[in-house]
Amino acid sequence: MKPKIIIIGSSGHAKVVVDVVEQERKYEIVGIIDQAHIKRKHVLGYPIVGEVKDLAKLMKEKNISGGIIGIGDNFIRSKVVQEVKASAPEFLFVCTIHPTASLGKGAKVGVGSVLMAGAKVNPDSKVGGFCILNTNSSLDHDSQMGDYSSLAPNAATGGNVCIGSYSAIGIGAAIIHGCKIGFHSVVGAGSTVLKDIGDYEVSYGTPAKFIRTRKEGEKYL
Repeated sequence: MKPKIIIIGSSGHAKVVVDVVEQERKYEIVGIIDQAHIKRKHVLGYPIVGEVKDLAKLMKEKNISGGIIGIGDNFIRSKVVQEVKASAPEFLFVCTIHPTASLGKGAKVGVGSVLMAGAKVNPDSKVGGFCILNTNSSLDHDSQMGDYSSLAPNAATGGNVCIGSYSAIGIGAAIIHGCKIGFHSVVGAGSTVLKDIGDYEVSYGTPAKFIRTRKEGEKYL
């Protein structure tokens, strides 16, 4: 019998998470949690069964062991994780990996992270907790992604790259070998990163250039 889980979030990103879970065939999805869209009844055929505050009750009623945060924004995802831990301390966060994703030898993926279709994590790379590697993204050898960071579709890194916690690498962006991206930073879509990027920075272009600073939790999606 597959462990029963719940998806927290009902946006477009949550739909992709649902699809990955279905493709992986490791868990049984019981329903969706989302207070922002509570008036909706279903997401991809799964019922919206309540809000985060209802988790402890739902875990008992539906024999749910845990689940996944289906929220694309890195900072908001981190806030929801804290809400879940406060509301249901026994909730177990799980990761899900699409069957077409690949993990190299020695690669590690943290709790709560999601690897979409075609994502690649090459040898001895480390993906932190609650990260997103979106469709066809690639983290090359000996690289690291901090907690709550993300690679958008087709984003790619060279080897020995370090991406700080909460940072987001945009669609189709490329980061050359050995570069470091600071905390809470954003690299714009289609950018080519040729040198290190600091904390709380927005950079884009080819080559990527510093554009401005940003605040913690500032919207980027």
